[in-house]
Amino acid sequence: MGNHEVAEKAPADAMQVMPEHLDLYYGGAWHKPAGGYQATYNPANQQVLADVAVANTEDIDAAVKAAHRGFLEWARIPASEKGSMMREIARRLRLHVDELAWLDSANCGNPIKEMGRDVLAAAAHVDYYSGFVHELKGQTIPTADGGLNYTLLEPLGVVARIAAYNHPLMFTAAKFAPVLAAGNSVIMKAATQSPLSSLRFAEIIDGVLPPGVLNVVTGDRECGDALVRHALVKKVALIGSVATGAAILRSAADKIMPVTLELGGKNPMVICPDADVNKAVLGAIQGMNFTWAGQSCGSTSRCFVHESLYEQVVDGILRLLPQMHRCGVPTDPATTMGCLISEAQFDKVARYIEIAKSEGARLVHGGKRPDDPALAKGWFMEATVFADVTPRMRIFQEEVFGPILSIIRWSDEDQLVADINSVEYGLTASIYTAQLALAHRLARRVEAGYVWINTTGAHYLGVPFGGYKKSGIGREEGMDEVLAYTQVKNVHVML
Repeated sequence: MGNHEVAEKAPADAMQVMPEHLDLYYGGAWHKPAGGYQATYNPANQQVLADVAVANTEDIDAAVKAAHRGFLEWARIPASEKGSMMREIARRLRLHVDELAWLDSANCGNPIKEMGRDVLAAAAHVDYYSGFVHELKGQTIPTADGGLNYTLLEPLGVVARIAAYNHPLMFTAAKFAPVLAAGNSVIMKAATQSPLSSLRFAEIIDGVLPPGVLNVVTGDRECGDALVRHALVKKVALIGSVATGAAILRSAADKIMPVTLELGGKNPMVICPDADVNKAVLGAIQGMNFTWAGQSCGSTSRCFVHESLYEQVVDGILRLLPQMHRCGVPTDPATTMGCLISEAQFDKVARYIEIAKSEGARLVHGGKRPDDPALAKGWFMEATVFADVTPRMRIFQEEVFGPILSIIRWSDEDQLVADINSVEYGLTASIYTAQLALAHRLARRVEAGYVWINTTGAHYLGVPFGGYKKSGIGREEGMDEVLAYTQVKNVHVML
């Protein structure tokens, strides 16, 4: 459903935590969009939540110029003051956990309890990166002629970051932090499908930073294209699809502009013959991120189970999964699994389920809408598990970005590694084994940028996260991310 005119309006009480402003936030002020407005929905019931600004090329030009002025002002502020301002933003985030969690849950369909954790995670990121404002130091380098040679780490200028819909607030309220810590200004483009928490975030932090340092815009493809192509934008970072990442790379090539891309994944979980079965079964379910209806680039959607444990693991997943994840109204604190973001995503998931059946995969759980009549209007799909999946099947090779777990039987390590690495992605991997040597050997052999051993899913501040192959370019969540928003200048002085 995409027709604004035939959609139901949200009930009045839902508006109590809605952002007051639905326009574009740049230069420290709110601006009416030249590009007009479009509806944003609650995917759990298809109700219209609000009409949100759509930035066009004219709007983006104004926003980028404001961000450039903000960059020049940010450069004049002492590092200690920058850090204090960032910590104030983290403090304000913690004061507004409940309303931001509600907005995300209502606008993107994820369970409200998890969205509250997203807000706290964002605050932790901002606090963490606030400390780096003092650490951008160069080097002195000895030279043969006795001169003084040193390097400076300098900011790039205006940076654009494009967020994904599955963690709307966290991506907007956390990902600006390394950019600002490195001395840049930033334009955060909120997710097209779930922009409301980003707008409320802009309201909450308004006045903390100099005008133009942190800006929030909303819009569709024209908005994103205009950001990437603008001459004053010196870097773009995306969390999104491979197709969008490739389009950004093509545009960036014309400008000779650096990019950071965190893209898709078709991530393996390997259960070895000596693994603790109970822990591995729990890990297989948790790693699939059914909580977010599988809408996570890090989901371990290919579960490789050694033939000696295969039936035991399948049975264990079928026993435990219904206890852990059942679709429910996202804004209900008891809900453990939300819905898909849109009709298009729902149709995509349903199509892959039918493809899997036609290619011979064995459906052992889910594969349909939930029976609960309270969920009938939303884009809900049950947690779905296919057994007897083989490498020739499309659900083995292609990212679905939905709640589909594929279970694959393996026996030979070399063939296992070949099958794992046969896809075009390489974001995460998870390995369950009691053998230290095997764990490290497989971790070296799999083509993935982030590997868990005997656990899955967790991220840790200060630990670089990013992918191989088409899963992306660059690393985030640590010092590497700050440095990625700097450029090195060398100065040589003949004494």
